[in-house]
Amino acid sequence: MNIACISLGCPKNQVDLDGMVYALLAAGHQTVADLADADLVLVNTCGFIESAKAEAIENILEACSCKQQNPQLKVIVTGCLAERYREQIRAEIPEVDAVVGCASNRAIADIAARVAGGEQLESYGPKKDFPLGGKRVIGTPGHYAYLKIAEGCNNRCHYCAIPLIRGPLRSRDMDDCVAEAQWLAGEGVRELIVVAQDPTAYGEDWGKPGSICALLDRLNAIEGIEWIRILYAYPERITDDFIAAMQRNGKVVPYLDLPIQHCDDEILRNMNRRSTKAELLDVVGRLRRAIPGITLRTTLIAGFPGESEAQFEELCEFVKQVQFDRLGCFAYSAEENTRAAAMDGQLDEEVKTRRADIVMEIQTGIMARKQAEKVGQTLRVLCDGLDDESGLYICRTAADAPEIDGAVCVASDRPLYPGQFYDVVIEESDLYDLYGRLADTTGGIEDEPAE
Repeated sequence: MNIACISLGCPKNQVDLDGMVYALLAAGHQTVADLADADLVLVNTCGFIESAKAEAIENILEACSCKQQNPQLKVIVTGCLAERYREQIRAEIPEVDAVVGCASNRAIADIAARVAGGEQLESYGPKKDFPLGGKRVIGTPGHYAYLKIAEGCNNRCHYCAIPLIRGPLRSRDMDDCVAEAQWLAGEGVRELIVVAQDPTAYGEDWGKPGSICALLDRLNAIEGIEWIRILYAYPERITDDFIAAMQRNGKVVPYLDLPIQHCDDEILRNMNRRSTKAELLDVVGRLRRAIPGITLRTTLIAGFPGESEAQFEELCEFVKQVQFDRLGCFAYSAEENTRAAAMDGQLDEEVKTRRADIVMEIQTGIMARKQAEKVGQTLRVLCDGLDDESGLYICRTAADAPEIDGAVCVASDRPLYPGQFYDVVIEESDLYDLYGRLADTTGGIEDEPAE
């Protein structure tokens, strides 16, 4: 069959889809980009917050609408929304042919065959059977890839549905992680992006907290990998040993995403976070002293139940004080069956949205200044490819995670190659992107890739 794949949500979801695509290709199917050319559409969904659920439902409905032109088309829904709302999807969108929980990802080829034969089905399993590894394709551009090192989470933040969807923490065997990273390097991956719900918790379920440090040591030794990026490092686990591991492993880029969510001590307790405001400031200070120039990204929640105007003002002052390089602030979303959804003091949507917008206005000024400070600097960038519309090459610095942060847009008379590194002089900036030209010398950096 011709199979069109839609992947929504976080990088961990992309890794899940990569494994399913491998299984489908191994079964003799092929992938297509256009829904109109498909015999089957696989929608890999996110179900984390309300906006993600709305996006998932919109994509499911779009896939199902293609049945009007192609009545033989089949639609399979997988991922977090499928795991969380198994009954509702089939009941409310009967055009869906199969709803598949994450534990059934490995059976996707058999499920596709059964659906093609006319079956309508649901397939689920225990959360302990969610795949941690296995053969996969590289669904990202070939020079960067995600390495998922764990599944699930034990943090039990009161606003978060991930443990309900993905279950408790299950760390992947370290040798298995390293073997996949070596394979990725052999396939031409230059940037390895380490992901999990909480990578800093890696190994805690084995009774070996801090195992992320040993894993970084081993990943750093892999030939061909140039950059190692860690996403989602929880501030509660930023130990001196972790910082030392970042320092001694030269391929680990000076970049961390620290999801702190708030700064007020009472709100943090109500969220079941384990840091205080003083501890958050300490973590940021230790990172900046130990790793000069580190890029720090964070996420915040505005309008958590019971958040007073004074507590919100404290959050605003905290943003001004810390001056994060990147920041996203989201209006609190009450997720079913979470502790926070049942709390007193739920705020109106208008209030939550207004507060989130105010925080982002503050951050806009901070980011504009930080971007402008880079004008005139020469930065090392990794080329992602050419933007046909603008004619500019899209590149990233070590401070830019793909699909999350901005880009460096480079005008060049000679071709630049995806997956290669270049030195770029920054000439202009806007809120998210930088603009520049190639430096007079690339400093010996490889130009045209070898055959």
